[in-house]
Order: sequence, then C-alpha cells, then structure tokens
Amino acid sequence: MDIICQAKSGMGKTAVFVLATLHQLNPSAFPAGENQVSVLVICHTRELAFQISHEYERFSKYLTEVKTAVFYGGVNIRTNRDILKNDCPHIVVGTPGRVLGLAREKCLKLDHIKHFVLDECDRVLESLDMRRDIQEIFKMTPHEKQVMMFSATLSKEIRPVCKKFCQDPMEIYVDDDTKLTLHGLNLYYIKLAEAEKNRKLNDLLDALEFNQVVIFVSKVARANELNRLLTECNFPSICIHAGMRQEERISKYKSFKDFNARILVSTDLFGRGIDIERVNVVINYDFPDDSDQFLHRVGRAGRFGTKGIAISLISSEPDQEVLDKVQSRFEVNIPELPDEIDMSSYMAT
Repeated sequence: MDIICQAKSGMGKTAVFVLATLHQLNPSAFPAGENQVSVLVICHTRELAFQISHEYERFSKYLTEVKTAVFYGGVNIRTNRDILKNDCPHIVVGTPGRVLGLAREKCLKLDHIKHFVLDECDRVLESLDMRRDIQEIFKMTPHEKQVMMFSATLSKEIRPVCKKFCQDPMEIYVDDDTKLTLHGLNLYYIKLAEAEKNRKLNDLLDALEFNQVVIFVSKVARANELNRLLTECNFPSICIHAGMRQEERISKYKSFKDFNARILVSTDLFGRGIDIERVNVVINYDFPDDSDQFLHRVGRAGRFGTKGIAISLISSEPDQEVLDKVQSRFEVNIPELPDEIDMSSYMAT
C-alpha cells in the first residue's frame, strides 16, 4: 500500500517509516555476501539524511544483520562506491544528486528496491532540479514496490505531483491548517527596525531561560556575521549553513545534538526535519518568506508535545504581510512579546 502522509512537526513521521521498513526487511533472505538494497530513503538536505540514517541505526540496534548507509554530496564519492562494493547495505538514505550519481554509475543497484521513501516530499518535489533527479531514480526501481511520502506541509498544488509516483495511495492530509500548529508552542512577535535587531537579540538571550535555541537568518553571510557578533557578546554560539564543508556541517550538527553548544545560528538548512529534542526556543531573526517555512522553522521547538517558545522579529512590510498570512491561515493570534513571560509556559520544570 502506497502512502502520502501529512502530520504536524515533531509527531514522529520518521519513526513511522523507519519502523515500518525495518519490520518488513528480511536480511537473511539474501545469499551470503550478496546483500541487496531493499529500502531507499531520499530527503533534501545532507543533515537530514545523516539524522535519518542515525535513526535507522538506533532502531536496528538489536537487528545485527541489518546494514544502513548514508550517501550525500560533499563527501568523496569513492568512499560511497567502496561501501556499495564491499559491504552493500540493505537500507540507503541519501540526497537526490548523490543517489542518482551512484545509480547512473551502476554502483548503486536499485532493481531490488521494495520501499521507496521521500521525506519532506513537498520540498523535494517543488524544486524542479530535485524532481528531475527523483524521477530518474524512480524509473530505475521496480514497478512493484511500496512508495511512502511524508511532510508537515502538503499544499493542494503538490499533492497531484506526489500521487504521480504512487499507485492508488492511502492519503492522510491535515486539510484544516489550524491543526498544524503545535499546542505546547507559544508564538510571539516583536516589531522593530532592522538596526535594532542585534541589541534585541542580546536582550532576549539574556532574559530567556533556554536549554537550546535556534536562531534563523535568511542568508549565509548574515549567519556568519551574527554568529561572530554573538560570540563577541559572550554568547558562545555555533553556526551552520550550506556554504560550509560537509564534514564541518555534520560535526556542527553532532555538536549541537550532543548538547555541546546551546545556541545555533542557521539558515533554512535547519528549518525542516531536523530533530533536536532539547530545543525549546526558536528565534526568527529574519522572518521567513512564506507561511509553510514559518511552520517548519518554529516546529524545531515544542516537539512531540513538549513546551517551547518562538519569537519572530518583524522589521519590514513584507515581514508583516507573511505574519498576517500565518495568523489567518493557521487561525492563530500571535501577540506582541510582553515585557515578562512566565518561564513555566515554555520551559519544562
């Protein structure tokens, strides 16, 4: 049964496909030394691919025969080829470009795929470049397989595109957008001039109690600059964006996940899918361009029913327009940040 599934951020979509595919995997069915790739999971960023592969490893801890590999760009392709040749995995998680590259070379054989999973499927299929890659990969897989697609946001426009990859899928949608917001998450905004943002951010980091905080900015240069400013102001932050070398990106991701850093400055690279359970504060230093991205960003806090707070800095007319759209679409009233906030409303005591 093919599945197209929408569910709000932080509710365990990854666990659904990880557990479902592991449950149906039978490594002993393959001849000794002749493993075949049975499960292919594709997502839009390298960090998300890394995270999903880690979840497979975590859930298959006692399934000692199961082998998982993760393939993405920024890493020497020779290491991927060696893994596929010498220690072929049953499960491959990857980004479209690298998976397609390995499949075109015939290093990655897709003729035994039983489960084809697209995570953050709207993001993958909205980008025409990625969609072309996915279509080419898809054509290399057998006709008979299970297709599963997941995202927190599935617009009415993208649903027909998703269905083209499926055969009579079970469709699970949240058509009432008001049900997509997270209950334990407090949303606020602050109206200010662009030049006032840095001082306000300092004040917020001083005043808020947080386990970990993610600060979103619009561009790579702004991420680097803000990270430098925070460090100078004695807020030891780390920064992650697409302009970094891949090893550095993964190492920063691990460092934040392992609680070695408490403040992360990021572009939208971290805006979707990334699950850091201790994040209870999200700050939109630069407001997102659309309401979908707002939902994904603030969903980094308040995951799986926990408490959290998301504060957005509004400094322009376009910012205000998107904020108005967010409020009308999700039927939420986002108030201005009060002078004092009850810590117990966003921090588990």
